[in-house]
Amino acid sequence: MGFQSYFWTIFGAVTGLKLMLIPSYHSTDFEVHRNWLAITHSLPFNRWYYDATSEWTLDYPPFFAYLEWGLSKIAYLIDPKMLQLNNLNYCSSETKHFQRISVMALDFVYALGVISCLKVLRISKKSHKHFTAEVLLLFNVGLLFLDHIHFQYNGFLYGILLLSISFLLEERYLWSAFTFSILLNFKHIFLYVAPVYAVYLLKFYCLNKTQTFVGKFLKLIVVGSLPFVVSFGPFWNHLPQILNRLFPFKRGLTHAYWAPNIWAIYNSIDKFAAIALAKPKSGSSTTSGLVQEYDHIVLPKVTPIITFVLTILFMLPVLLKLLFYTKKSESGIVFLRAVVLCSCTSFMFGWHVHEKAILMSLLPLCFLSILNSKDASYCIWFSIIGYFSLFPLLFDIDLLVIRYSLYLGYISFMLAQLVRIHKMKPSVNVLHVLYVTGLLIIPLYEHLSPLLGLQQKLPFMTLLLTSLHCGAGLLYAYIQYYIHTLTDRIKISTDSVVEKESKPKMLKNSSSSKNNNKSKRWP
Repeated sequence: MGFQSYFWTIFGAVTGLKLMLIPSYHSTDFEVHRNWLAITHSLPFNRWYYDATSEWTLDYPPFFAYLEWGLSKIAYLIDPKMLQLNNLNYCSSETKHFQRISVMALDFVYALGVISCLKVLRISKKSHKHFTAEVLLLFNVGLLFLDHIHFQYNGFLYGILLLSISFLLEERYLWSAFTFSILLNFKHIFLYVAPVYAVYLLKFYCLNKTQTFVGKFLKLIVVGSLPFVVSFGPFWNHLPQILNRLFPFKRGLTHAYWAPNIWAIYNSIDKFAAIALAKPKSGSSTTSGLVQEYDHIVLPKVTPIITFVLTILFMLPVLLKLLFYTKKSESGIVFLRAVVLCSCTSFMFGWHVHEKAILMSLLPLCFLSILNSKDASYCIWFSIIGYFSLFPLLFDIDLLVIRYSLYLGYISFMLAQLVRIHKMKPSVNVLHVLYVTGLLIIPLYEHLSPLLGLQQKLPFMTLLLTSLHCGAGLLYAYIQYYIHTLTDRIKISTDSVVEKESKPKMLKNSSSSKNNNKSKRWP
């Protein structure tokens, strides 16, 4: 069967689906961004990071504030009332349509990032792989959940990240650094993967023998600093206040809904130990649903410096591999794996991590899943668990059919297409069956608990079960993928229609015809 690129057709179809989701439930993040529109429109810039009219204060870097300011100029023509500072929780039909459509319009940047990465990875447009990648990335269920139901601008931000990655893989290093620096000034959460960029650019740009190290290093510093100067320059006298907003360490170790990471497991152990030992509660509860600091009852208190040290320590192995044990010919795939692992490390061990941050690992994995059969197997498991962990964000009863349909459709497509591409034979063991059974039990409990009278007695049990079960699954997948990355001899599967000269410059193809004829297994 022949294939051709349907990229923009798929993008159009996805946009149609997003339009149909406009009336759906939205989270408090909708009011957060409406309030930021009001702040940037109504106040001079030197008061943007001081205003506290609403509890949803401006806490993104200045480039995102500038974006909100620009959107506010259009919003004024649609419904000026949405830009009134004291008009809290305002949500007219015009406001809802404007904010929803603004997310869709900015998704064009995401589409450009996707197509740029597919181009530089040189997957034939007429291949099954290209079509699969188009669907997995453009129809990404995580972005549909977070941006077009829950409400955020993740697609736009990940589009900039993908553009930066594509520039790096094309060896346009200064453009990559410049684009990534712009991204950091839109949302500082992407500091999660900054060490990967720093190590890669040091080795393959600064230490390249074609020019002097000092000259290249200075160029990199200037190019990377320019967006920060433009972004923070007007706020020079207000930097302490901005930094206080950007890094609010008093918000506590975990979010109101625990991200499924090591601290969800740690919190759960603390709570179960306290119950077993009949320890009295002290201070605020970890499952109070509030964003605040609290003390653990039995286990030692975790401080920001502990999470920072753990994050750096667990990043080091993959960074050292990238720096000392990676050839230029295989640097591209090692870089992408390092992005996945460093973002996942920050997700697993970071301070006050949001559940949405798992996308920073899942999206690059989509590209890797097309290139390598082992990466495909890990992508499947990461996706099954990672996207499931977003369910608590879509708790409204009207969203149940939507969330299950989109999730099951996406995972089924991923599983079927990746098995077909890599000719994998599914190998399922008892552990996998038990784990997936747990994923089935949690929604059953969620929907039956109100009927059994458990919802009033244990209101946060569904959240705890989701965080704990998904946290354990992601931790296991993270460890296994880390071992795979450190020990793998890179093999890239390519389509027969791809010409020899069009194989990725920075991705080593060591697959022989003998290896390609062997059936692969995914764990």
